[in-house]
Amino acid sequence: MTCSGAWRLFRSRPSLHWSRLHRILSIPPIAVYNSVLSRMESLVYGRAVAKTEVSHAPLFVLGYWRSGTTLLQTLLSHDPQFQHLNLYRALFPWHFLLSESLVTKLTASFVPKARPMDNVGVSWDAPQEDDVALCIMSQVSPCMLLSHPHDPKEFWRPLDFDSLPAEDLQRWKDCLHLLVRKLTYASSKRIMMKSPFHTYHAPTLLEMFPDAKFLYIYRNPYDVFRSSVHLRHRMIAENTLGRDIFDGSEEEIISTYRFAFEQYEKHRQQIPADRIHEICYEQLAEDPIGELRKAYQGIGLEGFNELEQALLPQMEEHRRYRRNQFPDDPYWVNRVYEELRPAFDRFGHEKPQTAEPPSVVTTGNR
Repeated sequence: MTCSGAWRLFRSRPSLHWSRLHRILSIPPIAVYNSVLSRMESLVYGRAVAKTEVSHAPLFVLGYWRSGTTLLQTLLSHDPQFQHLNLYRALFPWHFLLSESLVTKLTASFVPKARPMDNVGVSWDAPQEDDVALCIMSQVSPCMLLSHPHDPKEFWRPLDFDSLPAEDLQRWKDCLHLLVRKLTYASSKRIMMKSPFHTYHAPTLLEMFPDAKFLYIYRNPYDVFRSSVHLRHRMIAENTLGRDIFDGSEEEIISTYRFAFEQYEKHRQQIPADRIHEICYEQLAEDPIGELRKAYQGIGLEGFNELEQALLPQMEEHRRYRRNQFPDDPYWVNRVYEELRPAFDRFGHEKPQTAEPPSVVTTGNR
């Protein structure tokens, strides 16, 4: 983030702990670096970016965290008609036009080979969700939970745009518009964007991009829950500025999943039927090419033959990939099913079976 973003971060009184001192102390010099390069980029490219018109409305990938959005985005990224936000551009959104070509060459060997939460491959060119960039640019993002792991309100605050302060919402929209214009300036290809955060506010995306298309991916809610708990713990442990605090994360994940489902069900009727298509994660993992063919037909996207030819050599590696396995907890199996029954029913998922009766719950992390 830039100096102004760092100021907003520290003004929000984030959770700080001496064990994270190396992260805390790195923020000011990184903010200065980003601010200087951002200013330089504005001088070089600012006018051209401001005049850039978005010729193709974006394609948005929706779905709650751990529902398969990364798999869908990765598959779509092989379609030559699309461009995507890569890891470098997501982490350095203020100056990637100026710095990407040089910095990525100098630092490629320092990038981790896989994501810590699921072993998905990582490189500077790997597809990344745009919420990372928008968090850095606007500080309006559920990712701000990483700076306040003790305060779930920081995760909830940006989810409901109806209650978000007008100043924050406008800053977020301005940052998204700027990001899309910069990507369009870099390439005339249609932009494919993926962020679970977008699942909560499709009407705002339609307001900004009236011709946008949407792909929504869903997965067995209990599998989403288990994977989300794992994701939350790993992300906070590896990125927070304060102590790792996990108590209550299970209930929060259930609540935010329920809200995402309710928001999607309420908003999807506002999207023209020929511009939205729903994809089952389990079916996509089993038959990627077949499910993507249906998706392209569902939203009237051309160019599937090119995508199919690009994906065929990738299928052996796809079949070899092994997803994380997590033990079942009978209590949470029942709790998730009770709380998220509408989502189970809507998408045709059965209640997971367990060999043990429900356990007695105590407070704390499970």
